[in-house]
Amino acid sequence: MNKTLVILVVGLAPRFVGLHTPHLQKLAADGGLRQMNTVTPAVTCTVQSTLVTGLSPSGHGAVANGWFFRDLSEVLLWRQPNQLVAGEKIWDAGRARDSNFTCAKMFWWYNMYSTADWSATPRPMYPADGRKIPDHYAHPPELHDELDAKLGQFPLFRFWGPLADITSSDWIAKATLHVMETRDPTLTLTYLPHLDYNLQRLGPDLDHPRLQKDLREVDALCGTLIAHATATGRRVVVVSEYGITPASDAVHINRALRQAGYITVRAEENGREILDPGASRAFAVADHQIAHVYVGNRAHLPEVRALLERLDGVESVWDEEGKRANGLDHPRSGELIAVSRPDRWFSYYYWLDDAKAPDFARTVDIHRKPGYDPVELFIDPDMPLAKLQTVWKLVKRKLGQRQLLDVTSLKDTHLVKGTHGRVTDDPDDGPLVISSAPELLREGHVEATDFKQLVLDHVFA
Repeated sequence: MNKTLVILVVGLAPRFVGLHTPHLQKLAADGGLRQMNTVTPAVTCTVQSTLVTGLSPSGHGAVANGWFFRDLSEVLLWRQPNQLVAGEKIWDAGRARDSNFTCAKMFWWYNMYSTADWSATPRPMYPADGRKIPDHYAHPPELHDELDAKLGQFPLFRFWGPLADITSSDWIAKATLHVMETRDPTLTLTYLPHLDYNLQRLGPDLDHPRLQKDLREVDALCGTLIAHATATGRRVVVVSEYGITPASDAVHINRALRQAGYITVRAEENGREILDPGASRAFAVADHQIAHVYVGNRAHLPEVRALLERLDGVESVWDEEGKRANGLDHPRSGELIAVSRPDRWFSYYYWLDDAKAPDFARTVDIHRKPGYDPVELFIDPDMPLAKLQTVWKLVKRKLGQRQLLDVTSLKDTHLVKGTHGRVTDDPDDGPLVISSAPELLREGHVEATDFKQLVLDHVFA
């Protein structure tokens, strides 16, 4: 077997590999680079599930970063148990080929209770007093304490939110190096999310000095990992999940459904409104440029579809035939799937009056929001002394005080300058595969569904 390192660099597109990424450029020059045909939706949970199973979303069932759990009548995003993903995983396939095969899965999603030999994933602690304490979950349990002792607490607030930066990717890279040095897995999968943040904040403008700095920062981490892999005789594969394209503003799909009378809300104390999906006739789970629209009574499908197709910013609406054609015909999918125009994305907002928005709407809360919210990457520009207030709230949290980190805007959806989810019109803006073993790369594009076999070829060829 040939030991192999797979580095997932989120948002890395072929046109970014060059002047500002010398280590990645050298890997591509010495090996090979191919554009990758990804799946729809081109979002983290869906694409990663395809990469490790070789299946389309209709096969593995991760139809988005979250969906409506019909048996619970709840929208749940960013669940972590690996059992939610159907199909044979790459580490199981490797072990079936050779019983000595081992795998470390570092911060790829659906990482809890997988059959990988070693793994780690973000997992905050939620004490009874309501605080949210940064932490991670690791298998086996002793790996958690090793990583904390060596690297300190996992920087959760730098992994997502307005403070997200290179800190989290640096921690993950060092954790990956620790596992390679101490466990020596056959296959190592690692995840560097850094580019994702400013590509969504600023857009994919390669002339922007901040993006150039981000590319240099993530390339330096890749360089360290590649150097260790080379020194220990490993093959190297670099992959990305999706490409990010310019965005102008959101499509408020749930507000349109609410105004048409399809959505039901329930009022909480202080007049806040909470989406009641189980009681709603139709609602959308918004996820970047894709929205799963769940319609309780199929008799309403024609009228709901007509409403969606009239919305400014909607490019297409898929019914059963469209879902089959795009590999999304799975029971977890919505009865309809809306796809935005290239420059738009779907908000989850369902309230019509900001005064009635739920309290979590102004916070970073990826689990209670019934849809993805990229505005979480920004501090509300109308908030007085915004950065100072944010830092002060975090300090008080560290001191053990309960603090609502309500710093997210409810109205500035135009702040988001980059988005993803639909397949990019230009493949050079989409995802890629780079390999240190060019003889294993076929000519032309790599299909996301072929990535599992490609990695196994790197190990066993």
